[in-house]
Amino acid sequence: MQNIKSSVTKITDTGSVDGPGLFAHIITFLSVILILATLPLSLVCAVKVVQEYERAVIFRLGRLLEGGARGPGIFFIIPCVDSYTKVDMRVLTFDVPPQEILTKDSVTVHVDAIMYYKVNNATSCIANVDDYGQSTRLLAATTLRNVLGTKSLGDILSERESIAHDMQISLDEATDPWGVKVERVEVKDVRLPQQLQRAMAAEAEAAREARAKVIAAEGEHKASRALRHAAEVICESPAAIQLRYLQTLNNISAEKNSTIVFPVPVDILTSFLNSCKS
Repeated sequence: MQNIKSSVTKITDTGSVDGPGLFAHIITFLSVILILATLPLSLVCAVKVVQEYERAVIFRLGRLLEGGARGPGIFFIIPCVDSYTKVDMRVLTFDVPPQEILTKDSVTVHVDAIMYYKVNNATSCIANVDDYGQSTRLLAATTLRNVLGTKSLGDILSERESIAHDMQISLDEATDPWGVKVERVEVKDVRLPQQLQRAMAAEAEAAREARAKVIAAEGEHKASRALRHAAEVICESPAAIQLRYLQTLNNISAEKNSTIVFPVPVDILTSFLNSCKS
């Protein structure tokens, strides 16, 4: 960016160091006399109007006119001597086309962005650069590739705000000699290749399955500890198992089922088998 700034020749509003020559003064004087002689018809060519959001940069015999840009409102020019260019001072929008970028971790992605800029100095944008709009747009596309080329894929996906801020600062510094102010830059979309999308989806699915298995294992572990504690309580009080049987029957009857399974205690079956053997 320093090379761009140093290569631009700044031209002040007062024009060059050397003033207009004698011949230029003579031509200007004759043009003024011609305007006065043809009044009021000459007012059609001498009076110009620019809108509130516009400025007019006037060149007199190829030199910038002193006083800077004119407007808004009415201003006067000298026909055949003065030429002027209107400059729109409103905020302009540029949709940066998708750029194919190779990231730091060797992944090819397509990134597009949007840039908001406006003319800050009408004289500089006309005198210091051929086409300030085209130059700013080309610089935005180049800066997008340069900035994202130093980032990894994870940084591009997670740090969009910081990337947009870095681009805005870089573009603003580079376009300042052109009289252009870059107000905002936003990264719109990051498109990944289809194979990479499938690989990332498979990786995310595997990670979710692994977390689900870990959660299920933790649940089984907690349930086994709870069952062990319940078994210890039931062993200390044999009547607790009978209360559990009754609670199970109550739950079954509450659902209005036609079939009721009545659990028989194992102790009764054991005593019955022992009596049969005897």
